[in-house]
Amino acid sequence: MAKELTSRVNDYSQWYNDLVIKGGLADYSSVRGCMVIKPYGYAIWEKMRDALDKMFKDTGHVNAYFPLFIPKSFLSREAAHVEGFAKECAVVTHYRLKTSPDGKGVVVDPEARLEEELIVRPTSETIIWNSYKNWIQSYRDLPILINQWANVVRWEMRTRLFLRTAEFLWQEGHTAHATAQEAIEETERMLEVYAAFAEQYMALPVIRGKKTPNERFAGALETYCIEAMMQDGQALQAGTSHFLGQNFAKAFDVQFLNKEGKLEYVWATSWGVSTRLIGALIMAHSDDDGLILPPKLAPLQVVVVPITRGEDDMKKICERVEPLIRELKAKGISVSLDDDDTKRPGFKFAEYELRGVPVRLAMGMRDYENNTIEIARRDTKEKSVQPLDGAASYIENLLSEIQRNIFERAKQFRDSHIREANSWEEFQQLIEQPGFIRAHWDGTPETEEKIKELTKATIRCIPLNNPTEQGKCVFSGNPSRERVIFARAY
Repeated sequence: MAKELTSRVNDYSQWYNDLVIKGGLADYSSVRGCMVIKPYGYAIWEKMRDALDKMFKDTGHVNAYFPLFIPKSFLSREAAHVEGFAKECAVVTHYRLKTSPDGKGVVVDPEARLEEELIVRPTSETIIWNSYKNWIQSYRDLPILINQWANVVRWEMRTRLFLRTAEFLWQEGHTAHATAQEAIEETERMLEVYAAFAEQYMALPVIRGKKTPNERFAGALETYCIEAMMQDGQALQAGTSHFLGQNFAKAFDVQFLNKEGKLEYVWATSWGVSTRLIGALIMAHSDDDGLILPPKLAPLQVVVVPITRGEDDMKKICERVEPLIRELKAKGISVSLDDDDTKRPGFKFAEYELRGVPVRLAMGMRDYENNTIEIARRDTKEKSVQPLDGAASYIENLLSEIQRNIFERAKQFRDSHIREANSWEEFQQLIEQPGFIRAHWDGTPETEEKIKELTKATIRCIPLNNPTEQGKCVFSGNPSRERVIFARAY
């Protein structure tokens, strides 16, 4: 029950874990570092996936699927890429088991060693660009705009449900272009798709920006990102889009004949978001009573709870609300009637509050007699009694209002927790408080690393369309032309 949740103020980390487990989103697995996504958590992922998939297809992309296993030699072809992922790779060395000598189990058959080890997919640039080599000969074959929905493995020792697990679900887009400009435009276009999804569906305000060279994706020339603020003031990277230049085309010798009949290397992008977005959804909006889900991503948007004293009352109320339920469903609103008479209404109210159902309807015999219904919204916990006639339109409008309110509340929180630091002393004081810091940086990786070492704060991004502002780096005192966003992060 919600009352068993740890308070956010007392222990934010434990509150998050409690909510994931008790909200029925995920569970720990017997495989170290992995998680079980339970039906309710997976239903949220399905809503995210379906919305994103439509946005991808609306921008001309198609889905495909590539192998889970990648030959080790493929990762060796792009130096920065292999260096970036080498410590996170799971490696398959054998292809067969056999009965152990004592007959009590199985062991790896030493004679079944692979000639070349296989890497369990940490990301798919290498295996995909090996395929693109066979698909691209001429400028007429370009662009290729492919997305893949898949699982990946990055060997994590310190894990946290949804936020950081050894295996997770994601999508990864991989595109090939005839010119650098086309690839850059694709990279920026997909960043905007992610930002629109975060703000319009997740009700999550984000800062669009570029990563510093230290924080770029391994093998990228430029990494764009969206950064969000959680309720504890820490940052969470909610999506990335990478301009890969010709690095992977050169690594896999992917060339094409241009319109002038000359051979050129292809230009590439990749971009992805993962199930960590569910973690962002939880931490950005929820409270000490449970989840608060934006209606667009809530698996169940409306629940109807009859308040009865017996079977006759239950039958009457269920018959009375049935037309409303049909009308809501006709509007594309997901709704459920909870006619379980083994649980008390108070228990049900707490359970649906814990699960973040945006709108709860209740009808007792007085409402039945008055032809009214009680409507409670999860985001503000406000209640009102409305005429049953016209209730469907009222609820439809209310869901839109809840979606807007959740976004505006998160945006107001974020904006009120972005502060400026103009000296090292001020920076050190502000970083101990929740929120982001806008501060000057001299542009050197040495300064970036030193600030991270001393404060555990990283440069989350250099905001897009960042205004030029002459100043001095908060750490080194060297000249700076713009402020960047610092924060501690998940």
